[in-house]
Amino acid sequence: MTHEDDQNDVATSAAKFDRIRRAHQSEVAEDYVEMIAELIKETGEARTVDLAARFGVTSPTVNAIIQRLQRAELVESKPYRSIFLTEAGKNLAKRSQDRHRVVRDFLITIGVSAEIAEEDAEGVEHHVSPETLAIFEQITKSKTGL
Repeated sequence: MTHEDDQNDVATSAAKFDRIRRAHQSEVAEDYVEMIAELIKETGEARTVDLAARFGVTSPTVNAIIQRLQRAELVESKPYRSIFLTEAGKNLAKRSQDRHRVVRDFLITIGVSAEIAEEDAEGVEHHVSPETLAIFEQITKSKTGL
């Protein structure tokens, strides 16, 4: 192996792990905006206490994440009020929900039970590349005729 090959391997590895790190960083934001959208759809509002219960965390943990989401302009919140998604937050929630659906449907298509597919999709959706996601969707559509 030449020095140049070794450098290419290192660069490829670094790029792969950089993509994974970025996925981890956006994972919490995606989960929260997705859950906020779901709560608003189900109950008409998203409250800190509801988010804490759904995620199994404390209210201070939720508050810290909501502050981060406010700085990222994904949510709007005022003390003692519900949490609302901004347009950017709504768009992120929709993209996250769509990715989740594609991954879940693909897993069901290849024989994974619906319950496990739902669980596994929650982790995979944040790390799947656009290329892989597109192939998952093609396979699912060809198998289901949708």
